[in-house]
Amino acid sequence: MDYQFKEIEQKWQKIWAQNQTFKADTDTSKPKFYVLDMFPYPSGAGLHVGHPLGYIASDIFSRYKRLKGFNVLHPMGYDSFGLPAEQYAIQTGQHPALTTETNINTYRRQLDKIGFSFDWSREVRTSDPSYYKWTQWIFMQLFNSWYNLENDRAEDITTLIEKFNASGSADVKAVCDEDIKSFMPSDWATMTPEEKQEELLKYRLTYLRESTVNWCPALGTVLANDEVKDGYSERGGHPVEQKKMMQWSMRISAYAERLLQGLNTIDWPEPVKEMQRNWIGKSVGASVRFPIENAPASFDNYIEVFTTRVDTIFGVSYLVLAPEHEMVSVLTTPAQKESVETYITQTKKKSELDRMADTKTVSGAFTGSYVINPVSGERVQLWIADYVLAGYGTGAVMGVPSGDQRDWLFAKHFNLPIVQILDAQKEIDVQADATKEGTYINSGFINGMTYAEAIPTLNNWLAEKGAGKAKINYRMRDAIFGRQRYWGEPIPVYFKNGLPYLIKEEELPLMLPEIDKYLPTETGEPPLGRAEDWSYEDQYEYELSTMPGWAGSSWYWYRYMDAQNDGSFASKEAIEYWKDVDLYIGGSEHATGHLLYSRFWNKFLKDLGYVQEEEPFKKLINQGMIQGRSNFVYRVVDENGKGTNTLVSQGLKKDYKTSALHVDVNIVENEVLDIAKFKLFRPEFADAEFILENGKYICGVEVEKMSKSKFNVVNPDILIENYGADTLRMYEMFLGPLEQSKPWNTNGIEGVFKFLRKFWRLFHNDTWVFNVSDSVPSKAELKALHKIIKKVQDDIDRFSFNTSVSSFMIAVNELTDLKCKNRQVLEDLVVVLSSYAPHICEELWAQLGHEEGSLSYAKYPEFNPAYLVEDEFSYPISVNGKTRLNLNLSLSLDVKAIEDAVMADEQVQKYLDGKTPKKVIVVKGRIVNIVL
Repeated sequence: MDYQFKEIEQKWQKIWAQNQTFKADTDTSKPKFYVLDMFPYPSGAGLHVGHPLGYIASDIFSRYKRLKGFNVLHPMGYDSFGLPAEQYAIQTGQHPALTTETNINTYRRQLDKIGFSFDWSREVRTSDPSYYKWTQWIFMQLFNSWYNLENDRAEDITTLIEKFNASGSADVKAVCDEDIKSFMPSDWATMTPEEKQEELLKYRLTYLRESTVNWCPALGTVLANDEVKDGYSERGGHPVEQKKMMQWSMRISAYAERLLQGLNTIDWPEPVKEMQRNWIGKSVGASVRFPIENAPASFDNYIEVFTTRVDTIFGVSYLVLAPEHEMVSVLTTPAQKESVETYITQTKKKSELDRMADTKTVSGAFTGSYVINPVSGERVQLWIADYVLAGYGTGAVMGVPSGDQRDWLFAKHFNLPIVQILDAQKEIDVQADATKEGTYINSGFINGMTYAEAIPTLNNWLAEKGAGKAKINYRMRDAIFGRQRYWGEPIPVYFKNGLPYLIKEEELPLMLPEIDKYLPTETGEPPLGRAEDWSYEDQYEYELSTMPGWAGSSWYWYRYMDAQNDGSFASKEAIEYWKDVDLYIGGSEHATGHLLYSRFWNKFLKDLGYVQEEEPFKKLINQGMIQGRSNFVYRVVDENGKGTNTLVSQGLKKDYKTSALHVDVNIVENEVLDIAKFKLFRPEFADAEFILENGKYICGVEVEKMSKSKFNVVNPDILIENYGADTLRMYEMFLGPLEQSKPWNTNGIEGVFKFLRKFWRLFHNDTWVFNVSDSVPSKAELKALHKIIKKVQDDIDRFSFNTSVSSFMIAVNELTDLKCKNRQVLEDLVVVLSSYAPHICEELWAQLGHEEGSLSYAKYPEFNPAYLVEDEFSYPISVNGKTRLNLNLSLSLDVKAIEDAVMADEQVQKYLDGKTPKKVIVVKGRIVNIVL
């Protein structure tokens, strides 16, 4: 029978599911290998052909590793909390759990049809209470921990309390808030429980603090930076403003140095590591206190700045505060109040990312106040500007126009003084000259010093005067953790006398309550404020914010290790065996989100002894994007630019004035439009005139992002229906290198389908009857086989899947030409191809007599280099310069023996036709030319 892909694929998908073929157990007799994909958010649109690219690659690698004798864990689940489901619930009134379940069912059906070797017994969903119970539990561990700088790790909060009881706060070295109290053990002993809780909150790794956030009034929630673009929400396009709110935060800054150093230990793409390095933003410099002129009572009498170039302090012309800085309202004079408030209002419309990216616009407002340069004693103006962010450093920077381009532009724009600090230099000359070894040219007491001498001299002077100190600063801020949404993990906290307390562990999970609407309350509380009779012990209010989307994805790889465990997030035995992820495949867009937060949580769990490894993902591969191939029809427009009811084929549009319209790529084949289907797609053109070329309507083509709005989304279900899952899998790999982006072009898929039919034919005779022999394989057959064994092994080990597909095609062509029907050769070929095209290979494996078990646990063939050693050469035999035939001769023959063998050949004698050659030219290992 011919290649019946539908029946074959349905059969084996059913067998795999029934037998749980890919279920991974803890088997210490085998080496482990953990392959993980970034789990998807189940959107209502389902999968398009771009989504499975990484999954197919990880599946090929997983199947290959099983063949190599590894115990492979290859799980899948769903990141199922999130804003899209909540927005749909707001629009329709349908509970997010229902739409999420529907979407997951669609994803599961599509994933199963592609034939992935996932261990579905370990499926996780972040919105399942049995899962988010442990997300809440990890939150509780963070709340009950502090970061001890002496030991450079997190510890239980009880060890901090012991220090307070024994010696007060004096000797505590911790990552904490800046406004901590200084107290003796006796002071701690006399504090009330509320006072103790309030002070401990300043040390906990998760804590409440007023923070500047991206607030979207239309969505009624805080948005992460990556959810905001150009001042508008990515979802819905609503305006976003900067707003101060009491928010839960996580002290990821405690791990800044460890996160930075850990990048040197993992095999990740360098661009991703560089993005994390830049995001962490380590800077070595100094903090400097500028006294406030006429400082108001009850406030700090100085503004603190961090600078990496303390040596330029003599050139400070002004100081700049972030518009959100807590001192702005206090230090703004009545005369400047209106302009400052107007500027702050404008700033609220920009996201932090926009403010960081905008290096050209010069804007700001003078507060009317002054500070004093602590070194020179000069009076310095105090301004606000949106290029300074409250959460970065101290929220204040010093302006040195003669040493910095942006500062110079600011000073010029507002006509501020520009203090020269480099003799014989022009205003804007770069500061690089000041960092050269040799004499340091500056003003003040560091004049004449080298750069290396000036920095410590200034730092020591500042420390002695109480005006500053040397400091290492990190750009990375603590991560805001709360979201004013419904569809997320409830935070397991209640409030008593305004202070947060954890619920009891045995009360986990804290379940999402039912509510009547998924909108904020009329008084502005988050949606959970709508819940009736939802309080702790019937008297205390629960936290009404929920966790952000990254919470559940920051530890999920551990749950896969032991997904059904009710007593812990994963057993000690499972964690000791699986340890970490050996191969992680996913997008680089998560570099400063999920990938950073996951490393943070992993390090924390290791500090507390729950996991073994410092880093969660040994090797990371970022798959490229599959771009859409858009098709267009061309509508003729009249002299007024108005569209007519005439459509002209692409090759003829030069003769008309036209406008391009996107057309559904699924009704276009090889750029030829199915006109009947187009009329159904766009009913307004049901009576249109189509100007054809050679009887066909040829569409235009352009590569764009794959999206529904461009009608260029290709549904994998359609391709599987027409060509089969094995064809889709191989074609996605064939498109190009895994890490590179490439355009989708369905036109080429036919070639891969024909290859699989040709592969199937190797095992059958001309009437499609299964036909293999037990004959001894020829040297040529073994050579073709072992070339592909070696090639595929090398390609998969270096993740070069696309080149393997080409090699398979060459191998099958060679074996077809050799009329190979040898069982030994074809059986090994089936095993080698099975990682790429598992369904057809499982069927042929069974037909070869392996009726018990699955090909998935066969042994990958051993490569024998001896079969690739060339002991013969196929010499092209030319007569008077024209190649007539090829003759296989041993490479061990000398020139005379080669000539004798050629002249003795019957076919050669026919071409000589009884004539004696004038000359026989032999180039050993190359060619033989007979001249008559």
